[in-house]
Amino acid sequence: MKVSTMVHDANQIALFFASYPREEAIAGVTDHLKNFWERRMRDQIMQYVAHGGGGLHDLAVEAVKRLQ
Repeated sequence: MKVSTMVHDANQIALFFASYPREEAIAGVTDHLKNFWERRMRDQIMQYVAHGGGGLHDLAVEAVKRLQ
């Protein structure tokens, strides 16, 4: 997946959950990534976060960290 698409998609998920209490929001994003993203997509975003995760919403970054 193109990096720009991946970042956009992850940010859209994070924005959906942004109005939830922080821990619920992170859990919601994490669950979404686990349930709806293919393994290769999760691997790609984990690598992206490991190298800084530029442009990702904070909730997305925290959710990705919980995938590991």
